[in-house]
Amino acid sequence: MSQSRLSELTWREVRRAGEEGIALLPIGSQEQHASHLPMGTDTHLVEAAVDRALDLLAEDASSAEVVRLPVLPFGHSPHHLFAAAVSLSAATLSAVLDDVLDSLVTSGYRRIMIVNGHGGNDEIMRLAVKRFALRSQVTVAACSYWTLTSGADAAGRPDVTPGHAGWFETSLMLAARPDLVRTPVPERGTVEPPPLFDNPPYPGLTVERHGEWERVGGATDDPSGADATQGDLLLDDRARGLARAIQAFDKATR
Repeated sequence: MSQSRLSELTWREVRRAGEEGIALLPIGSQEQHASHLPMGTDTHLVEAAVDRALDLLAEDASSAEVVRLPVLPFGHSPHHLFAAAVSLSAATLSAVLDDVLDSLVTSGYRRIMIVNGHGGNDEIMRLAVKRFALRSQVTVAACSYWTLTSGADAAGRPDVTPGHAGWFETSLMLAARPDLVRTPVPERGTVEPPPLFDNPPYPGLTVERHGEWERVGGATDDPSGADATQGDLLLDDRARGLARAIQAFDKATR
């Protein structure tokens, strides 16, 4: 598989790649991640997952070319504005994604994949993909990196994955960008009552209560047991899952 970065190509190379290639757009966020992780955690992690996935695919000569766009560093994060965030409204993020997709189609691409790194973007991204495919001759895929696994996730903890600024994200950051993790990682105390967004009163309910994120300090679970070795296994597992997803998307849409 050949891969390239859109920002490093000439316009003719972009057009040529669009004839058969896949455009890949990573999206992240800039928002509070407790007191030990940087604002750009979601952006750093989606970049790390994409980088590893493309490295895994680099030796596969049968796959199509992938043209990677620069990561979109802003997402939908109004629930973290109590501390600090740079947030796009749902309508704005939807419009941005629509404009990017429309630009890619106008530039010749007919296969596009969005890889997301922030929970607040997920529903908006999926709706944007569905709406765009209804009105344009294009095949678009969307995923959040933490949902794709290789099936060998021995280091996983589904009860706190992905969470927010907790064990999962902190472990990944210790593997991907340890220079940005503030140590020692503080222990998160028990929060009573538990926030309803993580503990709905009945299965299948989505419940949001005003002020919950501020009350829990912006972290969903205790990060103090995070580990770089486990984080590397978790990141590798997601990268392998993403690589297989790209291969499957390529095969199904040629």
